[in-house]
Amino acid sequence: MKRFANKQTMILLIFLVFMWGLNWPLTKIGLLYAPPLLFAGIRTFIGGLVLLLFALPRYKQLHFQQTWHIYFISAVLNIVLYYGLMTFGLKYMPAGLFSAIVFLQPVLLGIFSCMWLGESMFTLKVIGLILGFLGVAIISIAGITSHASILGIILALGTAFAWTFGTLYMKKTSGAVDSFWTVSLQLIIGGLFLIGSGSIMESWSNIIWNPTFICNLLFIAIFVIAFGWLTYFILIGSGEASKVGAYTFMIPVISNIVSIIFLHEKVTMNLIVGLLLIFISIAFVNRKPSHIGKEGATVPGSAK
Repeated sequence: MKRFANKQTMILLIFLVFMWGLNWPLTKIGLLYAPPLLFAGIRTFIGGLVLLLFALPRYKQLHFQQTWHIYFISAVLNIVLYYGLMTFGLKYMPAGLFSAIVFLQPVLLGIFSCMWLGESMFTLKVIGLILGFLGVAIISIAGITSHASILGIILALGTAFAWTFGTLYMKKTSGAVDSFWTVSLQLIIGGLFLIGSGSIMESWSNIIWNPTFICNLLFIAIFVIAFGWLTYFILIGSGEASKVGAYTFMIPVISNIVSIIFLHEKVTMNLIVGLLLIFISIAFVNRKPSHIGKEGATVPGSAK
């Protein structure tokens, strides 16, 4: 089996972290022109249609009658609940605190991957996951300007758990489905649900269809959502879920750096300290103790 941290894997990880890091400031800009649910639904649905173009030539690998429930459950966890809870949660608490709670996900992923997927868990990995979460919390704490409501905290935790269970489910079922069909259909199903919900709760007339919004929408739909989720699925299916999760700690770092450059936000000591902790976290999580290497620890999943 190929080593997890090979060149191709690192390229995919860099692409994923950079694209998903861009997502936060780009979404912040997009929300200036469209209501949240409709914006989430439209960009998700378009992303699904983009991947459908790549999935159609692989129609023999769809096996819809046998695997339809996998696509549906994946859509509910990764799209409907994740984006839905996030959208409403941001209304009840500061974005900084909300993102800090959501990025409890890699820690949850490490715990449940050990319990349900049989992935290795050792002291250094535990310390690394905790340091990564602390790094995100330190970076995000600067965005806290008011007290959070209990409902906001519950919604943030719900977002983290939805992302965790969605990732675990993708990992568990990765060998039974085609990656292009899985990501495409979960985006289309989830996108249609969000568009339907947005059509009831929001107004299409509030969308400002100018060049800035359209370019923003298409970039997020194609690169952040379509190819971002596809990359995430491939990485989760071919390596340890907890190791991939550790790299997602870098997402808020990229988000902050992009915001500093393009949205003229300030460089803070929080960002520097948080970044250091995240780098240490990734090093700890990906360092396998010698006794595990000698025993031949198994890395679940195989590359598609």
